[in-house]
Amino acid sequence: MDNTRHDIIPEPALRRMPWYLAYVSLLRERKVEFVSSTQISRELKVDASQIAKDLSFLDIKGKTRIGYEVALLEHKLEEFLGFRREHRAVIVGVGSLGGALMQDSGLGRYGLEIVAGFDVNPAVAGTLRHGLPVYNINELKERCQILHAGIGIVTVPVEHAQATADRLIEAGVKAIWNFTPYRICVPDGIVISNTSIYAHLAVMYNRMHS
Repeated sequence: MDNTRHDIIPEPALRRMPWYLAYVSLLRERKVEFVSSTQISRELKVDASQIAKDLSFLDIKGKTRIGYEVALLEHKLEEFLGFRREHRAVIVGVGSLGGALMQDSGLGRYGLEIVAGFDVNPAVAGTLRHGLPVYNINELKERCQILHAGIGIVTVPVEHAQATADRLIEAGVKAIWNFTPYRICVPDGIVISNTSIYAHLAVMYNRMHS
């Protein structure tokens, strides 16, 4: 895979691609063989020309008057998005949210393998959660190196978010998936992805009452 393709693709296009993947996966299950950008457009309410532009990053071309081969498009999307490669991750903060993510076996379908959790609570550290080990936070650096974990998932209370990210970076992770509402700062070369449930709630509530 040519990593430069990921460097130049706009983030909005990357965010749309899982929509396309979900739809073509449904089509494959229904044994549909071909789909056009116009059909995808009608289903997902995304402009057909935008879809064609997004899919051009995959180096795949549709056939005139037939469209894209569904199975090939699904494969290309999964490959391009990294869902076909294994990405090892650890969770820091094994509370209700962290525990739920550890239990979510569906993440494996998208290439994310959570290999361990870490927590400051002595009642939690040293236990197994959903078959995965939970270690004391003081073991983070050593364990991350042993486990070859490149992603750190942050599900700690907001006041500990930045310190947790700092420890994960020191432990050698290359990317942080932040579930707290705190805006974590990271040095150049570290990927940060923010999934603040509270921010999404704020947008939803605002739109409901506008």
